Amino acid sequence: MTESAYILPKHYSFKTIWRVTLPILVALVMEELLGMTDTAFLGRVGEIELGASAIAGVYFTIMYMLGFGFSIGVQIIIGRRNGEACESGKGFEAIGRVFWQGVWFLTGLSLLTMVLSYFLSPPLLKGLLSSENIFNAAIVYVNWRIPGLFFAFMTALFRAFYVGTRETQSLTWNSIVLVGSNIFLDWVLIFGHLGAPAMGIKGAALASTISEGISFLFFVVWAFLTTHKKYALQKIVKPVWKELKHLFSIASWVMVEYVLNVSVWLLFFLFIEHIGEEQLAIANIVRSISEVSFVFSAAFASTAATMVSNIIGEGHPEGVIPIIRRVVLLCTVTMVPLLAVFAIFPHWIIGLFTDIPSLIEGSVPTLWVMCAATLLTLPWNIYLQSVAGTGDTKVCLRFDVVALCIYTVYCIIIIGIMKSDIALCWTADGVYSLCIWIQGIVYIHQKKWTNKKV
Repeated sequence: MTESAYILPKHYSFKTIWRVTLPILVALVMEELLGMTDTAFLGRVGEIELGASAIAGVYFTIMYMLGFGFSIGVQIIIGRRNGEACESGKGFEAIGRVFWQGVWFLTGLSLLTMVLSYFLSPPLLKGLLSSENIFNAAIVYVNWRIPGLFFAFMTALFRAFYVGTRETQSLTWNSIVLVGSNIFLDWVLIFGHLGAPAMGIKGAALASTISEGISFLFFVVWAFLTTHKKYALQKIVKPVWKELKHLFSIASWVMVEYVLNVSVWLLFFLFIEHIGEEQLAIANIVRSISEVSFVFSAAFASTAATMVSNIIGEGHPEGVIPIIRRVVLLCTVTMVPLLAVFAIFPHWIIGLFTDIPSLIEGSVPTLWVMCAATLLTLPWNIYLQSVAGTGDTKVCLRFDVVALCIYTVYCIIIIGIMKSDIALCWTADGVYSLCIWIQGIVYIHQKKWTNKKV
């Protein structure tokens, strides 16, 4: 049956897509407030701290993406098992086995990453940064942020579990707890309230680490009170090499893809850092605003991935393209008003992140370029994650490699050689997104993924 003749079941309706997406969206928006809170508070400390948090934040995110990418691979497999279990009415305990294998892998990965970071981060950042002030502040942030990797990895795994099973309600409450604790701790630790010492950028990192620990404990309690019996989460499964190997075969490509995806930002900030500290501060402000629009795209993309995985598991690959179209339409309707607010009220939006007049004025043109680039490439992430949802994660990595090569050449020309204004430099983001989108459209419509087994 072709997709034009196929009628999607009710559990893939626009209403259901929105019902699944909304908790993910709220969760991602709330979690993005972590970085935005740091930017808003540090923007009132100084340009050095603001610029250093941009470099150090992206550097930490690259390490975090190793675990997050693995959790997305777990989500794809859980989504496929959930679709199979829903179709047959049995087999939900297999999802618990997948979850526990993820726990063992991510525990080991977090410990290894923390040890390597302790020894390698100082010389690596020293070689990448030209400003001694930026380096000193960045290494302080990284050293206090790294201990939170275990909690961050486990939280990502729980999110993958709940998205893959389409039981996303817990994400909203978890994010409220995460962001609420982070805002409070930022206020206390950065500025030194309630008798605490004023720790500056060190306080921002420590606040995020503690908040992620609280977030992880919330998920543990939620699972114990709600879903643990259905999926046999209470039955601790020992590490099984065969199952770990299968998980890694799917997730490894996503891990590398996500690391490359975030490396785009690190590369961009390193280019900008060599232009000047003020330009780096502007880039951090606009990046924080752009992340708000990105999380909308990411929420719909995550829904697309799990629904694509589920419907293939149900034995209806012809429903994949209709689902993608519905998700793209809902994403567009949601994001256009948001971008319009950013473009119409730039001074007010930027003023949320800094009270330094030169930074506010300097950020306005860059914000407008960001809005235009985002509007022109809205569906790119939905297509990328839909391809991942088919289980063909290796091809997603290929998309990112191609896009990153083009992006790097563009940055070398527009930033390294031409020394362009920061607003023009931001067009590189649109170039990267467009490259991903084009490849995703071609691949989905070629339908080479229809017989992919996970």
